[in-house]
Amino acid sequence: MIIVSDEYVTLDTPTGAMRTHIARPVAPGRYPGIVFYSEIFQITGPIRRMAAMLAGHGYIVAAPEIYHEFDPAGTVLAYDQAGTDRGNTLKTTKTIESYDWDTQAVIRHLQSRADCTGRVGAMGICIGGHLAFRAAMNREVLASACFYATDIHKHSLGKGMEDDSLDRAADIKGELLMVWGRQDPHIPLEGRLKILARLNEAAIQFSWHEVNGAHAFLRDEGPRYDPELARSLYGIALDLFHRKLGEGDLAATTSTS
Repeated sequence: MIIVSDEYVTLDTPTGAMRTHIARPVAPGRYPGIVFYSEIFQITGPIRRMAAMLAGHGYIVAAPEIYHEFDPAGTVLAYDQAGTDRGNTLKTTKTIESYDWDTQAVIRHLQSRADCTGRVGAMGICIGGHLAFRAAMNREVLASACFYATDIHKHSLGKGMEDDSLDRAADIKGELLMVWGRQDPHIPLEGRLKILARLNEAAIQFSWHEVNGAHAFLRDEGPRYDPELARSLYGIALDLFHRKLGEGDLAATTSTS
């Protein structure tokens, strides 16, 4: 059993201070890092539990507050219409450059930590899946797991709604995992096929999984949660991270007591 701690750091970015939630094994040692991106609602209860789950497998998980420029540190948007409207408004108010600067700040933080091996991956859901896709364009990111990533097929992330994520797919040097729900109205079949075609054209290393699930099937709150899908797909993501990032001091610090 691995006991996990929960803490915060404040990172400097070109657009201001960014509160970042850290989940890590309590046991001393060095572990790989994962930049973990939330939904538009920021660091909710389900996001905290996902981060703790990843950390419990031997990773330092850093989850930035993606809208830190606009709301006070610690702001969590509710899973209701008002929270959805606010999150979607901020999604296209923030510039694409700002999202990228935030990613680079978290990568630098992880690689500077004495308890991190320096090997870094990324994971995200919904808008976070898109941000994990963009994070993979950084050479330091060795593996990236993107769950039902919104807006990639529409080039509609960020201010002006004209992101270059698909255009820059060839910049991805690490391994990519793309997971989609076939019953997700936010990324329809034609959108998924557009992304798949571009990834094949870019000749990057990736795996592709489509499952019978709705949008937000990983979120353990609300009617769309599918625990069986979550269990199996967490396993696929962890297999990727174990293979590409290693396990640090996990074996030496795991205890059964």
